[in-house]
Amino acid sequence: MKNYKLAIVGATGMVGNTFLKVLEGKSLPISEFFFFASSKSAGKTITFKDKNYIVEELSESSFDRGIDIALFSAGGSTSLKYAPIAAKKGCVVIDNSSAWRMDPEVPLVVPEVNPEDMKWNKGIIANPNCSTTQAVVALKPLQEKYGLKRVIYSTYQSVSGAGMGGYKDLENGIKGEAPAKFIYPIAGNCIPHIDVFTENGYTKEEVKMIEETRKILGLPNLRVTATTVRVPVFYSHSESINVELEKPFDLDELKQTLKDFPGIIVQDDPANNLYPMPITATDKDEVFVGRIRRDESVDNGVNLWVVADNIRKGAATNAVQIAEKLINQWNEE
Repeated sequence: MKNYKLAIVGATGMVGNTFLKVLEGKSLPISEFFFFASSKSAGKTITFKDKNYIVEELSESSFDRGIDIALFSAGGSTSLKYAPIAAKKGCVVIDNSSAWRMDPEVPLVVPEVNPEDMKWNKGIIANPNCSTTQAVVALKPLQEKYGLKRVIYSTYQSVSGAGMGGYKDLENGIKGEAPAKFIYPIAGNCIPHIDVFTENGYTKEEVKMIEETRKILGLPNLRVTATTVRVPVFYSHSESINVELEKPFDLDELKQTLKDFPGIIVQDDPANNLYPMPITATDKDEVFVGRIRRDESVDNGVNLWVVADNIRKGAATNAVQIAEKLINQWNEE
């Protein structure tokens, strides 16, 4: 089996650090690691698998070393500039920013949902928005068995989704300090405003969820709407997903369909107060689904409560899983 060279771009950020944690738990055939960041973080030392690495400043020559895979989490402008440079040099970029997600030439991938799309990559594979990732994992088995007619998302998104600044706002807000990242205090509050507002009144986060869901599931005309809300939780996003299915369903059979799907853990025992929560999903790689019940206001409707760690499955874990599948595909060729 061939050994590969892997780079992390944005190695010192919140997602970059989680890339390392996820990779620590994997035994991928990687012979060399490279860590890149901005000039601000260059020169820092990263300890990974009992070895020290110096973080290098990202430059146009960074990928001249035969790097096979690069995990990018350094923001959209960095990805727009450096991902094509890396791809031209034979590296496959797995990008965590929003820069390439809706590009028709770039696959947008959740490995449990649409791994086949990875095969047509031209050197860049996009990682979806964290809130979309967990949602489509829950929707895919329902799409396969019953068909999807309409989806309504209401999200309760943790502050870590806004990076270290969001995390600090909650941490400091609990102590009574004014916010620095959010426009309003997040401690003891909910803010129905993630990313910027667009002309039609939706936020960019809501638009991302709608468009990315359609692309990943291969349903360009799916009726889907979203309201995304920032809540005072440190890690893990929660989502109320109301789904109208094309076909009638037996509720127990539907629950079993979810249980059987890779990457899902069903926690649905109301009699024993068992349901997914951010506090129990944090630091896990799975998507947790519960509160599964029929929506009696519509034909073939079902309600789901879906929770996942936004930094792990919503970002780092998904990217590493893509890398893992990519290596498996290469080894089969």
